[in-house]
Amino acid sequence: MTEQKPPLPPFNEETAKQKVQMAEDAWNSKDPVKVSKAYTIDTEWRNRSEFINGRAEVQQFLEKKWATENGYKLKKELWGFTGNRIAVRFEYEYHNEEGQWFRAYGNENWEFDEHGLMAKRYASINDLAIEESERRLK
Repeated sequence: MTEQKPPLPPFNEETAKQKVQMAEDAWNSKDPVKVSKAYTIDTEWRNRSEFINGRAEVQQFLEKKWATENGYKLKKELWGFTGNRIAVRFEYEYHNEEGQWFRAYGNENWEFDEHGLMAKRYASINDLAIEESERRLK
């Protein structure tokens, strides 16, 4: 049986927003296994300057990420969509082991297969050091 992750493409505004909210909720769970199941087995990622191939590498990447990005909280916003593609803008906050807080800003381009699994994810991300009192996402 083929895995499916509704809503399925082609997306309309409602289903694109639903897909974005599902991704936000999953990433905020900080559960690498749960998050990785939204991607195809052979998914292709570019995350900053890192290239990640396949669901297993996604899971490893996320385990490493959330082991060092403490207090992680993410907010995503639909930017645009067409057919099987969605563009998202996002920000997230976290602190490192030394207690320094950061806000990361970025954009993602997503491409889905016919089963609603993300086949490609291209993320551009910039970090800004902030004071804990400047946090917006709690």
